[in-house]
Amino acid sequence: MSISFAEIQASRPGSFSLACPTRTVLDHVMSRWGVLVLCALSNGTRRWSELRREVDGISEKMLASTLRTLTADGIISRTALATVPPHVEYCLTDTGRELMERMLPLIDWISANADDIVGDVENADAVIY
Repeated sequence: MSISFAEIQASRPGSFSLACPTRTVLDHVMSRWGVLVLCALSNGTRRWSELRREVDGISEKMLASTLRTLTADGIISRTALATVPPHVEYCLTDTGRELMERMLPLIDWISANADDIVGDVENADAVIY
C-alpha cells in the first residue's frame, strides 16, 4: 500500500488541520505510552498488572490515563469480571486490531533501525561545526 500525505489530504479535505479530530487521534495513538500499550495488547488480552510489567517504565498514573483514553476512543476494550479479587482485562477492539495491523510494520522498522539512527545522532553530536 503506497499513498502520499497529499493524496490523503486531497481525499479528506481538512484532515490534520488544527481543529481536525485526526490530530487528537494521532496524539492518543502515537504517544509514547499509547504506542507501547497498543503493542502489548497486540499480543492478546492483558490484565492491568501484565500491562504494567510489559510496558517498561510506565507509571500507574500514565497507564491508567492511557487505558482510559484508548478505551474512550474505542481502540481498546475494558472488561471487569465479577471475581474476588476484582479482575479487569483489556484487549484490542476490531478498530484497534485494524490499527495495529498497520502500525506493527512501522514498529518493526523502528526496532530494526533504532540503533543506527540513535548512533548516527550521537555521532553527529560529536562533530564540530
